[in-house]
Amino acid sequence: MLIAPAWLWIVFTVAGSAAQTARTAMQRELIDVLGTIGATHVRFLFGLPFGLLFLALVALLIRDPLPPITAPALAWIAGGAISQIAATALMLAAMRERSFVVATALVKIEPVWIALAGAVFLSDPLTPAVLAAILVATLGVLLTSWPRPSHGGRTPSAGSAVLGLAAGALFGFAAIGYRGGIGALGGTSFVAAATLALAIALMLQTALLTGYLALRDPGTLRAIARAWRPSLFAGFMGALASLFWFLAFALQSAALVRTVALIEILFALFVSRGIFQQRLGAREGVGLLLLVAGVAAVLNAA
Repeated sequence: MLIAPAWLWIVFTVAGSAAQTARTAMQRELIDVLGTIGATHVRFLFGLPFGLLFLALVALLIRDPLPPITAPALAWIAGGAISQIAATALMLAAMRERSFVVATALVKIEPVWIALAGAVFLSDPLTPAVLAAILVATLGVLLTSWPRPSHGGRTPSAGSAVLGLAAGALFGFAAIGYRGGIGALGGTSFVAAATLALAIALMLQTALLTGYLALRDPGTLRAIARAWRPSLFAGFMGALASLFWFLAFALQSAALVRTVALIEILFALFVSRGIFQQRLGAREGVGLLLLVAGVAAVLNAA
């Protein structure tokens, strides 16, 4: 049985955030070629072989057997997988109208959604400190998402903010689903449970989106095949990021993992400036600071 150091989940979370930023940047570049659904699908279609490879390596290297797949575990993972598909599509759609870093920041309000869902569905109390933190985060969202002429002369619609916020909510649901699925799998090895959950999720996501595109838009599947080189990189980084996320979820609560994951906003800022040559206005910069402070305060006060 593997015993993990208490700090290991933090390493997994930071590594997952870095890999996810690289994957998202590549997916964003594929939107113009493949469309939103096609760019979403490459994460799963090209990530599946790597997910199965990770599972095979774990089965070979770890002596503990893989845990059995139970109905509750499958239900949790399926819920997380479907939420992640929808969240990824909404996030990429938001990035078509907002800068890379602002869209990432809007998605990262997901811990606020988790706190609110806990109050509504689990009767978790909303203390004044938590409520104040939510208000600060909301103000940050308003500052970052209020429409203004962006680079290239386009004026983004207010709907782009809604897309980003909805993506964050669905990513939160996905995190809860995956955390529940890994816990339901059980077993003696958290690495085996996390890797098996990842492989199951990628198989479900690949089957769902491949079937949908085969019926509704087979041309996109052909376009994905032609763009296999960049798609392969996006798939690998997506599978690697998900593996680190799943390992972190196996060791720590989704709320704490998502708190440390706010570092992804810093990674996104680097990508936005260094690769996409996008600049933030002063109002958006202040909004990002308020957003990060508010979300972190929600989790610290809860």
